[in-house]
Amino acid sequence: MTNSILFIVFLLIYLSSVLGNGLIIMLIFMDTQLHTPMYFFLCILAILDMGYVTTTMPQMLVHLLAHSQTISFAGCWLQMYVFGALAMTECTFYVVMAYDRYVAICYPLRYTVILNWGLCVWLAAGTWICGFFFSLLHTFFTMSLPYCGPNKVNHYFCEGPSVRSLACMDTHIIEMVDLVLSVFVVVTPISLIVASYIRIAKAILKIKSTQGRCKAFSTCASHLTVVTFFYGPCTYIYMRPNSSYSSERDKQISLFYNAFTALLNPVVYSLRNKDIKRAFL
Repeated sequence: MTNSILFIVFLLIYLSSVLGNGLIIMLIFMDTQLHTPMYFFLCILAILDMGYVTTTMPQMLVHLLAHSQTISFAGCWLQMYVFGALAMTECTFYVVMAYDRYVAICYPLRYTVILNWGLCVWLAAGTWICGFFFSLLHTFFTMSLPYCGPNKVNHYFCEGPSVRSLACMDTHIIEMVDLVLSVFVVVTPISLIVASYIRIAKAILKIKSTQGRCKAFSTCASHLTVVTFFYGPCTYIYMRPNSSYSSERDKQISLFYNAFTALLNPVVYSLRNKDIKRAFL
C-alpha cells in the first residue's frame, strides 16, 4: 500500500474509534437510566481507549504524509509515558470491571449496596494512580539509558522495547525491572480476573433455568471478549524474553491492541448491550 492509502485507512480507524467511544460516553452521561456502576466503569474504559489511541495515531498519520519522520527526545519521553500510563491503567481497570460482574452475578440483591458510588470512585481512582505510577517507573528507566545513535526507532510510536533496543549498553537490569512491573500490571490482573470468573461460573451453574444461565453469561461475554483481545497482545510484547524481539511483528501486534482494540470495545458493548442500543435510539 502507498502512504496515502495507509493514511486514509488509519484515519478512518482512528476517527471511528474516537467517535464510537465518544458516543458511548455521551449516551451514558445523558441517559439517567445508565447511571449505574457498570456503565460508570464502561464510560471510564471509553475515556481510556480514546486517550491512548490519541497518543499514537495522530503522530503516525502525520509521519505517513510528512517527509521528515522525526520526534524529539522530550516528545518521545512524553508519548511513552502517557501511552504507558493509559494502557497500564486499562490493564488494572479490567479487574474492576470483572469485580463488578462478580458482584452483579454472585450478590445481585446487594449489588448497589456493595458497589456504592464511593467505592466505585475509589476503585477507578486507584487504577489511574497505579497506571501513572508504574508508567513513570517504566519510562524513567527506559529513557535514562544512554543512546549513542543513530536513534531511529523501528516502530510507529515510542514503545518501550523498541526504544530500549537502541541503547548502547547492557539493558538486562532494565529488562528485569520491566518484567517485575509487568507482573504487577499484567500477570496479577489476569490472575484476579480468572479468579473472579471461576466464582462467576460456579454461581451461574447453580442457576436452575437455562434462560437464567444464558442471561447471566451474556452480561460477562462483552467483558471477556475485550479482555482477551487486550491482554493477548500485551502479554506477548511485554512478557517475552528480549531474545525473541522482532520489530516488524511487534509493530503489527502493537497496532492491533492500540488501534483495533479501541475500535472494537464500543462495537462489542453497543451491539451486545440492550441498554446502550435503547439509549441510542
